[in-house]
Amino acid sequence: MAFRLFMWILMLFGGSALSLWLDTHWARPLFFNLPFHLLSLILGVALLKLVLNISRNTGRYLSRMGREGDIPKTDTNKLVTEGMYGCMRHPMHLGLLFFPLSIALILGSPTFIFFLAPIEALLMILLIKIMEEPEAIRKFGDAYREYRKRVPMFNLRRDCIRLLLEEQERPS
Repeated sequence: MAFRLFMWILMLFGGSALSLWLDTHWARPLFFNLPFHLLSLILGVALLKLVLNISRNTGRYLSRMGREGDIPKTDTNKLVTEGMYGCMRHPMHLGLLFFPLSIALILGSPTFIFFLAPIEALLMILLIKIMEEPEAIRKFGDAYREYRKRVPMFNLRRDCIRLLLEEQERPS
């Protein structure tokens, strides 16, 4: 958990700082363009709202469906394979893949938007493959292996995206 938090902080703050430095040295015309900044700010705020809604909805769903017994609120002990998890294995991560891009758009950083945010999204996918998936296999065994065969990591079908955006009940 600490490693993941460190990676998030490094990607967001490090990516922001690096991209702003690069923008002031190599992307000056676009970085100092007011219409570009206004458009990117509007898009960034809208995307951030979408990312936060997806994270909230998937978190509530997993908290409600993935826990049995008296365990900490952030833990799961039941493999969830229905609802949004019937469409894709990592619905929360799909939303979070766009978090760096939303920050890049809010900052109005061309370097972050066009170069660093896509690299960070690919890095997140790699971390899911090398950390999240093996953890799920250790936790749920053959049930997760079967699930992985049936359900893709991510799915952009309209009905799956609709499930991500539906308001979820608060867990009790």
